[in-house]
Order: sequence, then structure tokens, then C-alpha cells
Amino acid sequence: MQGKAGTISAKKKYREPLARIAKRDAMPALLSWGIRAAAVLLSLIVSAVVIYSITKMNPLKVYGAMLEGAFGSQRKIWITVRDTMSLLCIGVALAPAFKMRFWNIGAEGQVLAGGIATAACMIYLGDVLPTYALFIVMIVSSCLAGALWGVIPALFKSRWGTNETLFTLMMNYVAIQITSYCVALWENPYGSNYVGIINPQTKAGWFPSVFGKQYMLNVIIVLTLAVGMFIYLRSTKHGYEISVVGQSENTARYAGINVGKVFVRTMLISGAVAGLTGFIAVSGSSHTISVNTAGGRGFTAIIVAWMAKFNTLTMALISLLLIFLEKGANEIASNFGLNDFASQIITGIILFFIIGSEFFINYRIVWRKKNREVV
Repeated sequence: MQGKAGTISAKKKYREPLARIAKRDAMPALLSWGIRAAAVLLSLIVSAVVIYSITKMNPLKVYGAMLEGAFGSQRKIWITVRDTMSLLCIGVALAPAFKMRFWNIGAEGQVLAGGIATAACMIYLGDVLPTYALFIVMIVSSCLAGALWGVIPALFKSRWGTNETLFTLMMNYVAIQITSYCVALWENPYGSNYVGIINPQTKAGWFPSVFGKQYMLNVIIVLTLAVGMFIYLRSTKHGYEISVVGQSENTARYAGINVGKVFVRTMLISGAVAGLTGFIAVSGSSHTISVNTAGGRGFTAIIVAWMAKFNTLTMALISLLLIFLEKGANEIASNFGLNDFASQIITGIILFFIIGSEFFINYRIVWRKKNREVV
């Protein structure tokens, strides 16, 4: 009896922590979007306090300038739409890889690969092939170039287990150097270190206007890709395999799924879509190629993919928000004489609150019950 009492007394009593974090059950979509909306509203209030404390300006005027920068005219609206489609297309490219937990940080390089292939077709085949054939060649070559750039890390990962994050990141720098070489090769005028507008007279390889709008074809292509990828990930066998591999590679192998094959196949698709983004950027937007063709959006799209939880339809709204913030920050920097750092503070605050809201959507805080001890 004494031994038993001694054992019990030896057990160390401890209290529950004051608060702990627990995973939420599935939250209704309406409530989750309400939390996000509240986060945006709260971020605007905090940003207003920061704006006034730094600049002594009316925050409402600053917010008005942000709207003006993104939607102040027909031209500004379509530039915002164009850039939104570019960011969305890269997000769509990253969705299958990220859902598989293959961290493709190389979208920037894959976009450049597709852009180089497109520019080469425009330069060398623009006066040779008819329009329809030229577009077919540009689309195929840009997809192949992006797919090649994406599949190399996948092959090494499936064969030797290399780290795909570092591999894809390093591939970006290789792509940048190849782009620099091509710019020097195609520079016009000679010695300018700039390719210039390709085929400015004939406009061979340029996207045609649709419904009288210069960038409407960009919208049609990217939205089609977004819907197609949504269906692919949700309703196909390949999409199911991607989901299983993302949850657990061991479970996937136990279920008879060839994980290496899924890596390779998915990165072929991811790289091809990113390469197609390069085609859209060169043929449908800038009509030139440079190391800035991707514009850093290969990294911004990582935020888009994560915030949308790899839902390519939700990515459209998040892409629009990020481009709006980008255009708005540029506008207030020029209108109010602020430097880029001051204007980007606002963008950072808003993003902080939006990303932080995901914590309250996915988790809950459980407080310690009064007078409860755990033995």
C-alpha cells in the first residue's frame, strides 16, 4: 500500500498551459472569407495610423491615390488586368508542384526559358511562317522550354533525392545568364545591350486585339488555364495522385503510386505552364526579351499559391489584390513624394494581416479551464 502511495505521490503534477493552439475543423467558406475581410479592414486602419504618423497626410487621400494608380483610367485598368493575368498564370503553374509538396522556386527561370524560345521564334521565323503557324510554333517551343527547365530538378529529385528548393532556385540564375547571352546576341541597335521591340513593323508574333482590347487574349488564355488546372487537380486521376504524394510519399508508395513518375510528370506540366507565361509576356505584352521579363513575379506567385491553398480560381482574386497593392504603392510614391520604402510599408502591413488571418481560419486558441489540473 505504501509503495502504491509512493508511486502516486512521485507523479509530478502539472497544470495545463494558459493557452494552446488546436487545429480547427473545416470552417464554413462564408465565415473564412469574413475573417479575411475583417483582416483587410483592420490592416487599412493600422495603415492609416502609420501613414498619418509618418507623413501627416490624410489616409483617405492616400487610399484614393492607390485606387487611382490601379483603376484610374481605361489604360491603367487594362495594365492592371494584364499584370494580374501574368501573376495568375505563374500561380497556376506552381499549383500542381506545391500541392505535391515539390517546392518549385524556379518559376522565374522557367518563364525566362519560355520567353527566350518565343523571342527566338519571333526573330528567326517571323518573316518565314504565316501567322497561325508561327503562333503554333511559339506556343509549343515555349511550353517545351519551360517543361525542360522544370523537369531537370524533378529527374534529379526522383533519381538521387536532391533538394528541389535549392535546385530550382539555382536554375533561375542559369536562366538569367542564358537570357543575358541572348540579349547580347539579338541586341538592336548593336551595342545597346537591349533587344528592343521585336518586329515593330510587321508585328509578326504579336497577340492580335480581341473585341478591340489589346490584352483580351491574355485574359482568355490565362483564365482558361486556371479553370483547366482546377479541374485537373480536383477531378482527375493525376490530380488525385498529386494530392496523395503531397500528403505522404510513403502512403503513396504503399498505394502503388510511382512517386518518381508523379514528380517528373507534374514538373513537366508546371514548367510548361510557366514557359507559356513567358510566351504571353513576350508575344502578348512587352514584345521583347530581357532578364526582367519575369519581373520577380515567379517569387510573388509563391505567395499567391500559398494564400489560395493551391485553388487556381481563388488565385485570381489574390493576384488582383497583389497587383493592386503594387500599382497603388507606385502611385502614392509618385503623387506624395514618398520613397519606395514608405509606400511598401503599407503593402507589407496589408499582406501581414491577410496572411495572419489564415492562422485564425486554420487554428483556434484553447484557453485553460479554471481550476483544472492534469495529473
